[in-house]
Amino acid sequence: MPITAPTIEYAFPVSSSMEALATPCVLIDEERTKNNIQRMQSLCSGHGVDLRPHIKTHKMVTVARMQLETGAAGLTCAKIGEAEALLPSGVREIFIAYSIVDPLQAPRLRALAGELDELVLGCTSLAQAPALEAVLTSVGLAVPVMMAVDTGLHREGTRNVEESCALAVRIRASDSMKLKGIYTHEGHTNRRPPEEKEAMARSVYEQLLEVRKAVGGELEIWPGCSGTAAIMAAFPGVDAVRPGTYVFGDLSQTHSVKTMAWEQVSMTVLATVVDKPEPGLALIDAGSKVFSSDKTPQGATALAADQRRITVSGYSEEHGFLTGEDVDSLRVGEKLRFIAAHVCPVMNLTDEVHVIHGESVSDRWAVEARGCVR
Repeated sequence: MPITAPTIEYAFPVSSSMEALATPCVLIDEERTKNNIQRMQSLCSGHGVDLRPHIKTHKMVTVARMQLETGAAGLTCAKIGEAEALLPSGVREIFIAYSIVDPLQAPRLRALAGELDELVLGCTSLAQAPALEAVLTSVGLAVPVMMAVDTGLHREGTRNVEESCALAVRIRASDSMKLKGIYTHEGHTNRRPPEEKEAMARSVYEQLLEVRKAVGGELEIWPGCSGTAAIMAAFPGVDAVRPGTYVFGDLSQTHSVKTMAWEQVSMTVLATVVDKPEPGLALIDAGSKVFSSDKTPQGATALAADQRRITVSGYSEEHGFLTGEDVDSLRVGEKLRFIAAHVCPVMNLTDEVHVIHGESVSDRWAVEARGCVR
C-alpha cells in the first residue's frame, strides 16, 4: 500500500506569551505588517501606479488578502505553484515573472488561467519565447505577456535595444502571446550604497523608456524591487511596481538599501540559547535550516532584534553562532528574537508563523506556498 501523507490542519491553539513558544519559530508582528502594506499602497495610489506585490516574500494567503483588500491590483509570483496556492486569497490578476518552458506545466497553466480574470506571463528572451509559445499552444491558451528587459542584474531579459525589438517582433507574430508591456527586476541596485540608489533607479527607468520607444506601441512598464519601489512609482509612465520584501523587511532593507526603519521590520526569528561553550560565543537552536545561508555584506546572518550587540555570525544546519560585545551576558535557556539578513528564504523554510501583538501571541498562520518551487 502506498504511504499517503497526512493532511495538515492549521486550526492551531495559540499561546498568550512568546515565552511559551517552542523554538526556533518565526514571528510576524501583525500591526507592523499592516502598516507596511498600507504605506506602500498609499505611496503607489498617490502616484496613480498599480501595486502588484511579489508574494515570494510572504507566501501566505492571509497576507495576500491583506494586500488585495488594501488596494493591490494583483499579485506577482515566481512559480505556478505559488500562484495556485494563493488563489484562496481572492486574487483576480496574477503575473508569473519567470521563464516557463516545461510542457508538463501546460495543463496547470490552463487551469490557473480559468480561475483568474487575467493571467500574465513573462517572456524573457528569444531563446525562451518558442518554448513558452509551445507550452501555450499545446493547451490552446492565449495570454498577455510582459517582455523582460535586463537593466543590470544580468539574469533574465533582453540585453540591449536590438534584442528587445527582435523579441517584440517574435511575440507579436504569435497567436498565443499578446505583448502587454515590459518588466525588469532591478535587484542589482541593492548592491550599491544607498546614496547611489536614486541615480541607479533613474538609469533603470531610462533604459525601460528607451526600450518602449524602440519597440513601439502602448506598452506598460512594470519595474520590480522593494529597494527602488518608492522612486520608481514617482516616475511618469510607470504603470506598476512589484516589490516583495517591503511587507516584512529584513537587514537588507534596514542596513543595505535603507528603505525601512528598524522599528518597521515585522518578521523576526525567536530562538533559544542552548550553549555557551567558551567566552565570546553562544549557540542558539536556529541555524541554516531556519535562517538560510544568506548574509549581509558585513557577514551577518541575523542581528538581535532588541539591538543588543549580538550577531549570528556563523551557522551549521541546526546551530547559530552568536558573537558580539553582549554575548557573554546571555544565559543558557534565554530566548531572543533576531532580524534576518534576507526574509524571503526564511519564510520558505517554515510551515507556519506565530502572529504577535506586542509581546502577546494571538494567532498562527500557515505558509501555504512554502516549498512551491515548481
